[in-house]
Amino acid sequence: MLPAWPMLARAPRGDGHGVVVFPGLSANDGSTLPLRRYLDSLGYATSGWEQGFNFGPRAGVLESARAQVTRAFEAHGRKLSLIGWSLGGVYARELAKELPHMVRGVITLGTPFAGSHRSTNAWRIYELTSGRKVERETAHYDLPAAPPVPTTSIYSRSDGIVAWQGSVQQSAAHHPHTENVEVVASHVGLGVNPSAWWAVADRLAQPEGQWQAFQRKGTFLHGLIYPDPARAA
Repeated sequence: MLPAWPMLARAPRGDGHGVVVFPGLSANDGSTLPLRRYLDSLGYATSGWEQGFNFGPRAGVLESARAQVTRAFEAHGRKLSLIGWSLGGVYARELAKELPHMVRGVITLGTPFAGSHRSTNAWRIYELTSGRKVERETAHYDLPAAPPVPTTSIYSRSDGIVAWQGSVQQSAAHHPHTENVEVVASHVGLGVNPSAWWAVADRLAQPEGQWQAFQRKGTFLHGLIYPDPARAA
């Protein structure tokens, strides 16, 4: 992080819109604090999910998250961006499907939304901490379907927890503003990874309604930091 800071500090400045960041499984807002502080320094108004540790969508969790997004939208008077790390990205995607009129875009970090619900080394931990069966949980949602807003999935083949194929969004004509950005990172390191931070900052800085796909060329060491997207095919 330190060697990359001079470049990170040159990322596009934000326009002040609100950003809500959801932590991963068994994590709390402390895990996303470095990312949120970085985004604050770029001019965004960030907040955590404010529900303590994320032990899955237990009773009241999604309702509280929905209410938080609604409050933030009303407070800022314009659409928000939602960022989710791992399981938190599932919340971000599903909330954007429910509240597209409040959300301008979604960014996920190592989020398993495609493929088998067991395509992660954490599913047993999920069932233990949430008290819920993963099959029953996924039956209620169409997780592979992209939200109807610009959506970026940042993933890593060296994730170690989530199978990278489970974080690749398939293109669809009715969801044209979706993309996958590969970085080199571990799952628990995605939230403090310089290449992930740069991609997040770049995506957030896009003017609302003027979405363009992420450009790897021109970024520092782009061939190494951002591998060829064709490899995701």
